[in-house]
Amino acid sequence: MKILIIEDEPSLGRFLEKGLQQAGYSITLSKDGIEGQNLAASGNFDLILLDLMLPGMNGFDILSNLRAFSISTPVIICSALSSTEQVVQGLDMGAVDYIKKPFDWDELLARIRVIQKKITHQESSILTINDLSLDIIGRKVSRGGKEIKLTAKEFILLEYLARNVNRIVSKNQIMEHVWDLDFDPGSNLVEVHMYQLRKKIDKEFEYPLIETVIGLGYTLKGIKS
Repeated sequence: MKILIIEDEPSLGRFLEKGLQQAGYSITLSKDGIEGQNLAASGNFDLILLDLMLPGMNGFDILSNLRAFSISTPVIICSALSSTEQVVQGLDMGAVDYIKKPFDWDELLARIRVIQKKITHQESSILTINDLSLDIIGRKVSRGGKEIKLTAKEFILLEYLARNVNRIVSKNQIMEHVWDLDFDPGSNLVEVHMYQLRKKIDKEFEYPLIETVIGLGYTLKGIKS
């Protein structure tokens, strides 16, 4: 799940970014209203955590502009503005939730999980390719009935491959999706994580699922059910 955080307070922004990454989410952090709106308008995110008091453009204007252009990405407003009128305004403008600062960390995670469940409601939260099973909500993986422990980044990487089953994904695409980084030809970040993932997913099993396509990238092959 890719989350955009639009928050200008440096310490809170870093806290949210680190904590949500550790929880297994792919995070992009913006500290400016205009930049945040441009990122949100790309439509590349599953959820937006939106502050209201921002430099460049306030959160209400961002939300209004997104909905005016039919960008329906779920938005949770996270703000110190906590009057009933402000909460009602945010919800009426199209936010799916409103959490008042300071907030409890576990409560924020629970609210994010609610949105995640709604996003996956129309599709199964379990991805199955051959004998490989991914529980997207529970963040659990098994193959042939055997549970496999993955790091947060390994899970995001495997989920990305599974959602693109039988398609070749490039190193550049993986860097952008899993790490939100521009392509660096000299980096071996993808290769290292792919090596570790393949050791866990393929090594002890009868046949490999993940394949390297020389010069193009990687693919997870199988039948999705």
